[in-house]
Amino acid sequence: MFYKLKKKMRAKYREATPIQLLVAYYAIATVITFFLLCLPWIRLPDAPHTTFLDNLFMAVSTISVTGLSTFPIDQVYNQYGVILLEFLFQVGGFGVTMLATVAMVLTGRRIGLHQRQLIQFDMNQPRLSGMVKLVTSVFGLMIMVQVVFGILFSLYFSFKHIYHSFADALFHGMYISISAVTNAGFDVTGDSIAPFRHDYIFLLIIMVLVIIGSIGYPVLTEIEAWIIYKVRYRGLRKFRFSLFCKLAVFFAAIFTVIGTVLLFLSENEGFGLRADSFNNFMSAMFYSVSARNAGLQINSMNDFNPTTLLLIAILMFIGASPSSVGGGVRTTTIGILILYLYSFIRGRNNVNVFNRRISQKDIQKAIVVVSLSTLLCISAVLILTATEDASLLALIFEVTSAFGTTGFSLGITSDLSTVGKIVIMILMFVGRIGMLYTLMFFIRKRDRDLSYKLPTEKIIIG
Repeated sequence: MFYKLKKKMRAKYREATPIQLLVAYYAIATVITFFLLCLPWIRLPDAPHTTFLDNLFMAVSTISVTGLSTFPIDQVYNQYGVILLEFLFQVGGFGVTMLATVAMVLTGRRIGLHQRQLIQFDMNQPRLSGMVKLVTSVFGLMIMVQVVFGILFSLYFSFKHIYHSFADALFHGMYISISAVTNAGFDVTGDSIAPFRHDYIFLLIIMVLVIIGSIGYPVLTEIEAWIIYKVRYRGLRKFRFSLFCKLAVFFAAIFTVIGTVLLFLSENEGFGLRADSFNNFMSAMFYSVSARNAGLQINSMNDFNPTTLLLIAILMFIGASPSSVGGGVRTTTIGILILYLYSFIRGRNNVNVFNRRISQKDIQKAIVVVSLSTLLCISAVLILTATEDASLLALIFEVTSAFGTTGFSLGITSDLSTVGKIVIMILMFVGRIGMLYTLMFFIRKRDRDLSYKLPTEKIIIG
């Protein structure tokens, strides 16, 4: 009986596509996370009761590194629980296949073609070659950044006497570093990083860490290769960045600048803090960076006016770069769509940028991803308006926060109904996997193109 079941499971495994396996692995990781978060020894003695759905919601939010929670984390989990969350942030941020690959490399196991395909799809890479090197480089770099800045934060907290002991300073310093790099955004203190809202150097460092996590793994490896290249050849040979790297950095910078300007203009009262221009600018820049995936906040979201909240919702919907810890439709997706619209308006048949032409297939993918993501979010908002007792703005904000795996909320998460929690969980999971892969999960075999072409007929549009 057991042999037949095992044989059947192997057959199903061979029939499944890499994307289906990838989604299945994240689902399994979510289930394991659920059981881990139910362990009694990670909870405070007087912690309030959490239901099955609340724990499942927390598991999905953790694996998708979103940051939304239906209960106050600082009132439920003890220090062991927070340490467990830090480990789970790595699983959600790096991805299941990356950690499995690193474990196989460390144990000396051979990484086969199937495993390399899973890495390729998980990291959204166009080529199969160099996957293992990419994974090990990214993992080592990200861990090094987390540890170095965690220690620096700890020393800073200890020097400023923010915490009573160095152990507490180390605990919180490492958590903030890990939370920023993995773009988790979970609030384990009840104040997020609000106590540091006027510490501009601290905020700038946090923004740098958030950008490192959200800019995209291929960008980080190319920057590392560029530095090594400069040192080795001392500028005698020119290093060529890939088109993806250029677009990811360009549009991340563009959306950060545009977001900063719009948020700065939208809030005239100092973001609920104090009414001076520099403080407003720093707050605007911080939220322009944090809204696109980190979910770290320096004051309550309820301090903002409706225009600012809608702007933040748009930034959350855009999200981070592909092949990063972030969610949303991704920066390059929106960027390609903007370039396509610009080329269409100018009457050009091709989309050219940085002396390269973007393929029609990539343009089609961008249009499909943005269209389906918009449809998904609109459908979620429609469902929530029928099931939840909250304002339309709060529901839009919650939906985009979940889909963008950001974690901002106007305080309605804990009051969601059963249907509302399920909808938000689906959005968080889809936001982490990606809309394109979610769609491809249901496709078993690719449709073959017809060997013939049907007659073309014009359609009236517009």
